[in-house]
Parts: sequence; C-alpha cells; structure tokens
Amino acid sequence: MSTQLKSPTGAAPAAHGNDAVSAVVRDVIEDIRTNGDDAVRRYSEKFDNWSPESFQLDRSQIEGLVASLPTTVVDDIRTVQANVREFAQRQRESMLDVEVETEPGVFLGHKHLPIVASGAYVPGGRYPLTASAHMTVVTAKVAGVERVTACTPPLRGEIPPATIAAMHLAGADEIFVLGGVQAVAAMAVGTESVGRVDLIAGPGNAYVAEAKRQLFGEVGIDLFAGPTEILVVADDSADPFVVAVDLLSQAEHGPDSPAVLITTSERVAREAIAHVEAVLPDMPTNDMAGPAWRDHGEVHVVEDLDAAYALADTFASEHVQILTREPREALDKMHHYGALFLGEGTCVSYGDKVIGTNHVLPTRGAARYTGGLWVGKYLRTVTYQEVTDQAASARLGELCGRTARVELFEGHARSGDVRAAKYGGAELPWAPATR
Repeated sequence: MSTQLKSPTGAAPAAHGNDAVSAVVRDVIEDIRTNGDDAVRRYSEKFDNWSPESFQLDRSQIEGLVASLPTTVVDDIRTVQANVREFAQRQRESMLDVEVETEPGVFLGHKHLPIVASGAYVPGGRYPLTASAHMTVVTAKVAGVERVTACTPPLRGEIPPATIAAMHLAGADEIFVLGGVQAVAAMAVGTESVGRVDLIAGPGNAYVAEAKRQLFGEVGIDLFAGPTEILVVADDSADPFVVAVDLLSQAEHGPDSPAVLITTSERVAREAIAHVEAVLPDMPTNDMAGPAWRDHGEVHVVEDLDAAYALADTFASEHVQILTREPREALDKMHHYGALFLGEGTCVSYGDKVIGTNHVLPTRGAARYTGGLWVGKYLRTVTYQEVTDQAASARLGELCGRTARVELFEGHARSGDVRAAKYGGAELPWAPATR
C-alpha cells in the first residue's frame, strides 16, 4: 500500500531533444564537417558572441588565469582532484589483464587499452561546472588517455578562470574556450585547429546533449544525459529538514529536475514538504528549484522499507540517498540507481563536487542498464588468442570445420580444415589437385 502526498504536475522531460533542437544541431554539425574552423567561428559568434583571435589558450594565458585566482580556490581544486584521482586509480587497479591456458598450448587473454584521444565538455552559462573538469579530465588521464581536449564556453563574455584552472590542473593537454554544439562537433569530426577525438564526455544543455546523441557512433560518448534527478529513501529516523535541503540541492539544477521522496513515515513526509515550502522563497536558485519541485516533485508514503526500495527501483534514479537507521541495507535491497549515498553523513552534493566518485551518471531510467562515467569508460577491453600446440590446433581445426558448415560458412570451415590437415594429417578433399 502506498500513499502519494505530492504528485508531479508537469510533463515528464522528453526522451531526447525536440524536433527544432534536432534540426539546429544537425545543420551545425554538417556545416562544421564541411567548413571546419570557419563554421566553428560563425556559430561561436552567433550563439556566444565570442570570437577571439584563437579559441585555444596557450600556456602563458593558462598560467595567468590560474595565478589570478585566490589561493584557496586553487588549493580546493587540487584537493578535490586528488580525491577523484585516488578513486579512479583504485578503479583502474581493479581492472586486471587476463591470460589463461584453456588447454595445453591454447592461450586466451584480454588487455585494457586506453583510447588515444578524448574530449571533455565542461559547461558554462548559469552554472560553470568546474567539477565536470575533474570528472572528465582526471579520470581520462588516470585511464592513460594520451590526449585530452577540454572545451568550455565563455562566461558572460569572459574566459572563466576557475574552470580553466580546473581543466589545467586536471591534466588537459589542450584547452579551448569554445562552447555548445560547435565545441562538441569540432571535437567529434575534427577541424583545422581542433584535433578529432575518440570519445566525448561531460554534461551540457539540450543542444549539447542532442549533439552527442547525433554524433554517437561516429564518436563514443559517456552517456545520454537528461535532467538531474534525486530520490531520497527515508524511514522515521530521518531528519525532515535534512531531507528537504537535500531534495532542493538537486532541484536547483534546472526546472525539469525530478526530486522524489519515498518514506515509511507520514510525519517525515509532511514535515519535509513543509520545510521545502519554507526554504524555497529565499533560496537564491528558487527560479530553478521552485519550478522543479512544483512540476516534478513527488512524495510517497509506503508501508515498510522493502516497499520503499522496490518503489525506488522503478524510478532507476540518477542519485539515490538513503536516510534510514541501517543505510547499508540498500546495497543488498536496491538494484537500479546511478549512485547510492548512504546515511546522513553523506549527500548527493558531496558526490557532485568533492568526495571523489564520478558525478556523470545515468538519468531517465538508464540506470536499469548502465552505470555512470568511470575510468573503465576510457578503456577498451580487447582480446587475443594464441595456439602453440599443433595437436590442439588440429583438434580446433576439425571442430571449426564441422561447426562452420552447420552455419554454411564454407570459407570459415576451410581455415579450420587447413590446420587440421597441416598439423593432424586430415584430408583436404576441396583443395585443388595442383596444390
């Protein structure tokens, strides 16, 4: 049994960009594919009113921007990046190369090879997300990516120094002050000044998301990103004020960001709703958080925690925060989420900004089939085979011949036949007499 104390009033966010957005993005991509840097500059002027002598920053510019920042800002960037680097390194160390001798003389293996070049898109606009530089540049470098190209748009007509510092300190090899579809397209297809990359990661607005969607396949992407989501599972031990503040922490991302509470306590539910309504009016980001809560906020009261976990799994939310007496229980009970935040001592904002896990996570139910960005995304797991025992090759050749002919692949069968004959003395009835 479940009671819904607050229902969403707005339409669910679209699965991907609307037709008008798609058409604009398609035209920009094709223009940049054809006209390269000239098209990039035209769109930068059109969309961002930005046309510097060079979109790429040189070392002296970067060092000057970093030096212009307060020491505490630079120190904090270094600290956060150290956290991200440490966790990404532990993830990389968990990915072992494998080689096994499956039978005498038959060796199978896999290796994890980094992609050669990646692109990091770090959004600007209302929220210059410096943390996205940590997630997309540091993680790529830990994976061993040789060249990381980082792009960010100008901020109110200026170069954003904190974002540039974050990119630089993270290890970006090339930094461009270039935003929007023009940045994503330039990295994906390559221009005279922007080298083509193999994978593009990082969040962005609807146009950036649509550009990544259209270019996927030609270039790899981290994931298809939608509006930020938060879901809180709470029992009667939860502090309703903490619940409310944490819901609004993610609602401020945008007016279409869902914020959901599932709780076993009607008291916690009603008090959390009251706290949200009390906090919102004076919240500096009320213009975003207010509509998000009004149109996409939900509050459910359920019988017990098992019901709460089951309902939470149907959302497959990007961020799931567990505010219960035994939060680690969720590790066994829940299955569909981008990231779990266990107990009152942590929060989604820690994951977004400082703690070290990656904040690029699946949305719109994609947590049912994928996780978020991590060091493994920048690696390709490739296999190899070697047969050094002639008798083993002969046996495999005979097996290959039989199984391939079941599928009517005669050419495959003959590759097996040749080895069965050469190493095992089998007949080759199909071979030309002149052989």
